[in-house]
Amino acid sequence: MTLSRTAAIRVVAPESSSTPARLAAGVAHGDAATIADISAGLLAPQASVSPKYFYDSLGSHLFEAICELPEYYPTRTEAAIFARHGADMAASVGPDATLIDLGAGNCAKAASLFPLLQPRQYVPVDISGDFLQRAAAQLRQRFPAIEVTPLVMDLSQPLALPRSVPVPRRQFFYPGSSIGNFTPHAAVAFLRQVRENVGADGGLLIGVDLVKDPTVLDAAYDDAIGVTAAFNLNLLRHLNHLAGANFEPAQWRHVAFFNDAESRIEMHLEARGALTVQWCGGERAFAQGERIHTENSYKYTVQGFSRLLADAGFRVDGIWTDDARWFAVMHAAAAYA
Repeated sequence: MTLSRTAAIRVVAPESSSTPARLAAGVAHGDAATIADISAGLLAPQASVSPKYFYDSLGSHLFEAICELPEYYPTRTEAAIFARHGADMAASVGPDATLIDLGAGNCAKAASLFPLLQPRQYVPVDISGDFLQRAAAQLRQRFPAIEVTPLVMDLSQPLALPRSVPVPRRQFFYPGSSIGNFTPHAAVAFLRQVRENVGADGGLLIGVDLVKDPTVLDAAYDDAIGVTAAFNLNLLRHLNHLAGANFEPAQWRHVAFFNDAESRIEMHLEARGALTVQWCGGERAFAQGERIHTENSYKYTVQGFSRLLADAGFRVDGIWTDDARWFAVMHAAAAYA
């Protein structure tokens, strides 16, 4: 399938001013690095936007809604694995750990495991700051004996934990198959960063979406009532806010499909007609049918993902799946001191 058509690109020099540059759509609220990142993606031969920009407050709430959809199997399948095998996972992790939840969202997955894992400290990490702070405040009320230390962090940047996160007994938690948003090469690089931060006595509990019937995958990312489409289109509103862009979401449509050759779901936004978009620092003309690539979600076999963990310096010591083997939760310990 052709992912894009040839685009006309014109770079516009940003205004030299200490105040935010203004375009027809309004003020750019993102910092210079954020605007540069967005601009680079939009101006690439295949236009793309990092999936981290899905998660403004509305995007985070829309993703919560996606997780409730009948088509979206990962959340309920993973939850069933936790319910069935949680005690075994807790035995692998051990009590009194510092539980570091990467991409924590509303923190519900980790909180459901607190009675079994019994962490000393819980460190939810997410890019959506306001959403994260509200979730952390609620957890403090529910679990007053657990120290809750939220960290607003972009996981596409180098992973560096502050001194408020003790080094001994660090257990990273990365559920929901979010690792699939990385290419396999980038996934190994990310997992190596986690390994560098684990220490000699820590580990990683991670959710991995497995290869399955493409019709199941396609439905999960293109649901019948259009919640995933709204989630994808909301990214354009977030870009308007961050980069002062003038995207009109009604001019775009959600496209999702399984790319068998790459073993990944791809999500795109496709222009309904010829149009031009401006933002702080540039503009691009899009042809009808041209796409912006917004997300990949790679699907693995258990054996294939175990090799990625080994390449990153981990030793797999626990694998749990559902009966249909649609999803896996794996625990990996540091393979060397």
